[in-house]
Amino acid sequence: MRLGLLALLPALLASASAWAAPRETVSLDGQWEVRIAPDDQAVKAHPKEAQWFPAQVPGSVQQDLIAAGRVPDPFKGINEAPIQWAGLTSWQFRRVIDVTPAMLARGHVDLVFDGLDTFATVTVNGTKLLTADNAHRRWRVDAKAALRPGRNELIVTIASPIRTLQPMVLAAPNPLPGEYDSAFGDEPKGKQTSPYIRKPKYQYSWDWAPRLVTIGLWRPVRLEAWDEARIDGFRIDQEAIGDAEARLVARWRIIADGPANVTVRARVTGPEGKQIEVSRPASLVAGENWISAPITVAKPQRWWPVGYGAQPLYAVDAFLDASGETSDHLAQRIGLRTAELIRKDGSFGFRINGVPIFAKGANLVPFDSFPARVPAAQMRQILTSARDANMNMIRVWGGGYYPDDAFYSLADEMGLMIWQDFMFGGAVTPPDAAFRDNVRIEAGEQVERLQPHPALVGWSGGNEVLSGWEHWSDRKDFKQRVGADEQERIGAGMAVLFDSVLRDAVLTGAPGTPYWPGSPSADYDGPTDTDKDGDRHFWDVWSGSKPVERYLDSCPRFMSEYGFQAMPDLSTIRGFAGKGPLAIDSPVLKAHQKFLAGEGNSRLQLYLDQRLRKPRDFADLIYLTQVNQAQAIEMAARHHRACRPVTLGSLYWQLNDAWPAISWSSIDYNGQWKLLQYAARRFFAPQAIVAEHKDGATRIALVSDATAPIAAEWRVRAFDMAGKPLGAKGAKVTLAPLGAQEAASIADADLFAGVDPRASFAVAELLVDGRVVSRAVVERAEPKDMAYPAPGLTTRWEGKRVTITAGALARAVMLDFGDLAAQPSDDGFDLLPGESVTIDVVSDAPAAALRKALVLRTLGPQ
Repeated sequence: MRLGLLALLPALLASASAWAAPRETVSLDGQWEVRIAPDDQAVKAHPKEAQWFPAQVPGSVQQDLIAAGRVPDPFKGINEAPIQWAGLTSWQFRRVIDVTPAMLARGHVDLVFDGLDTFATVTVNGTKLLTADNAHRRWRVDAKAALRPGRNELIVTIASPIRTLQPMVLAAPNPLPGEYDSAFGDEPKGKQTSPYIRKPKYQYSWDWAPRLVTIGLWRPVRLEAWDEARIDGFRIDQEAIGDAEARLVARWRIIADGPANVTVRARVTGPEGKQIEVSRPASLVAGENWISAPITVAKPQRWWPVGYGAQPLYAVDAFLDASGETSDHLAQRIGLRTAELIRKDGSFGFRINGVPIFAKGANLVPFDSFPARVPAAQMRQILTSARDANMNMIRVWGGGYYPDDAFYSLADEMGLMIWQDFMFGGAVTPPDAAFRDNVRIEAGEQVERLQPHPALVGWSGGNEVLSGWEHWSDRKDFKQRVGADEQERIGAGMAVLFDSVLRDAVLTGAPGTPYWPGSPSADYDGPTDTDKDGDRHFWDVWSGSKPVERYLDSCPRFMSEYGFQAMPDLSTIRGFAGKGPLAIDSPVLKAHQKFLAGEGNSRLQLYLDQRLRKPRDFADLIYLTQVNQAQAIEMAARHHRACRPVTLGSLYWQLNDAWPAISWSSIDYNGQWKLLQYAARRFFAPQAIVAEHKDGATRIALVSDATAPIAAEWRVRAFDMAGKPLGAKGAKVTLAPLGAQEAASIADADLFAGVDPRASFAVAELLVDGRVVSRAVVERAEPKDMAYPAPGLTTRWEGKRVTITAGALARAVMLDFGDLAAQPSDDGFDLLPGESVTIDVVSDAPAAALRKALVLRTLGPQ
């Protein structure tokens, strides 16, 4: 017996040592090589690219081709076409991995790919290990058996997604309706491959994005070595929260090779540094193990949306211990809060910590056509700009990709609520069970990854899939062509996907987080995309060419999409268009305008003709499109806020750009604010005045997001164009908390004294503690018909600070620095006669150059 124990001792010691070894991670990011796959037909046409050349991971072959000078930059000029062949080609990516004997002595050596785009085959030393088919999933495979000490060859072959799916699509008598047809002839009209693939849909082109069908390892790659068990997942569920305590449950998912006794621990560190630790023993079995332990946090600090409180975050560390040593560890940050979807009698909105929050914000599109090259600084700039414009919610739109962890961490810190779509852009989804099972895994992974973030307050099934199936003409034609049985099969498949698969992913993976099956949606309670129930996408204005005043016709429950286009600043345009002469119909501008397949600039002109004066030159044209956009969205957003409590949210389309373009964005691709972004800071202010002129009277409404009453004063003053007072109304008022209230309806006769509408205006203002916190200009004619005076603007510079003074009414003052990129602290503002404003200008250009370049533009005469 004694000899038997001695004989077993080395094995027991080895086992204890193995358990004591923590998970080891080796990054495989960085320099790789890429070539056209040897069996691809493109080898003959592109023999140079059939040889290995440098590649960067994370990345895409398109980025590698651009970096190597093999194709022109598609963001410049009219260079979108020359790169299209890359997305129609299969590629191989190669890297040599050096593996030590010590690593191979571990129980497992896993290859982990956070993102493969999309149809990928992975081999190590010629052994096939993995086949992938979803760019939104993480892929893990045990590579130990294929690895050897020293140098190993890792090859990832990625097939063209279009070529892979096209035979099936072309053979189908009725392919599924998709999103945007290709402008390059690689796919016949109406025969799109994109509905059948789990890949960012905007890369197939959108009405604001180019066609860049990327191929590559687009997220990090690594080796992970571990032994008998590892933490495969961890989360903190919030069961209840009150002022005295928060009751939480820590949940570990452990993958184990076989039976073992371990200890799991969780340590929670509060914002003030106080720590709470819990542990419990557990007996593992082979495969997946779920272990839970309760945690109580005394006097919890709640996370609040920006404007409603602070954003305290708790650090959580999860441990797996065996033989007295830690073998695995994960870390995350959480916030303690409740999030509810308000759904009663058709209403739609968000309640955070019991407080109904009016959602103010915009829709976020992907930061770049090449997501692997988006730095955290770019995400921070966009989110900071949103917060600084008084936004409290960002909708992550469903035709892109799930952003990186850093994006959500920034939102947590800033208090920006995130409405998260699952990645469905509008195409009808395949009805087969295999597709749904693929999505089920994707959804489970993404919900688990994002569950810790308090900023994420709701999941939506996707963008316009259900409303498109119900309302769009091409869907109606499709349903008629395929017949009742096939229509039922496809419709039932979508219902299972959006009402069951995705809903279950949220219910099980992020309990307490709301889910609804799509945007717009009434959650299967009735028709989609109506003012009466659920959220709304309103496109009568812009897409439907209706006048902007249509925004005032109704009060939707929650306006989650509405938008109006404008050109970016001239400095951004010059960056992609060069130095030559430009006009609204220049080929390069049409190439960077994706609405109506490049003809969208005619819609800009339509609305300019309707509302504003003739442009004096191209720079003035840019200015006027930005004024039109800002005024249109301001009209809608103020109206939505005045509709509270019927309306509980206003998210305009869109916040940012994926490339330098003419689009609906309020921040262009270079990070430059358009006039709309400045206007948003005003119309989303915590307290705001709404002044709407209609049918011979001016309606005044007052809005407050504060949770307590506020003593205030409102006033409306009318003037002729010479600045002579005509009439005034006003009153002291107590602003109701979390609401909107009607203040007055003032007849024109009582305000304007019979003066010609074209020669008079009014200014509505809201004052708190004697300070103007919100202002709106009232006009009774279209701006193009107004008899604006010459504004008589003067400037005084001190370094990069300029003070502007108006001699007469100056409408929509823009600081235009021409080719110089510059960010004024305010822009697009109105100045009354005699008023001054001091503006700080952020720019890499010297102060003298800024002073020389500045042109002040207004709607009035020069």
